[in-house]
Amino acid sequence: MSTTTTSSSSSAFMVICLLHSVIALSSGALMMFHMKEIYTFTHGIETATKLLGSNPHDQLLIRTSDSFSGLLLFAIGFLLFMVSFVQDKEFHSFFAKGCTLLHVFMAIWRFWFERRVEDLASDCLRQTVGDILLALSWVFFFVYSWREKYD
Repeated sequence: MSTTTTSSSSSAFMVICLLHSVIALSSGALMMFHMKEIYTFTHGIETATKLLGSNPHDQLLIRTSDSFSGLLLFAIGFLLFMVSFVQDKEFHSFFAKGCTLLHVFMAIWRFWFERRVEDLASDCLRQTVGDILLALSWVFFFVYSWREKYD
């Protein structure tokens, strides 16, 4: 029975990591190569024009910043893909706690700071809810592994 418990909680960890990995890889790739279209789709044409800068120098800085942010997100997705194959249960718990804290802090940051930026305030609630849902997926892993551990 112990091997079944280990494999099912490990498979839950793997599924959650792979899900987060796909989200990070695709978001990072889109940020690197299609940021103008993403801004237009998510914020509208008028706000996208403001977010992309008003002169060529600003536009270059913003595109460079978005590309590096996308590259970082892509690297995080690749790291999550690699971590999904780790079999150590103590590491699973440690990693899940760290990811939960990261998503909660990101939601707090969006709520307290990003909503103050006039052009981003309309999407703040949607993105905060997304961060909370990503954190809840790790909480689901805790509940699932605790249920197996104490049953």
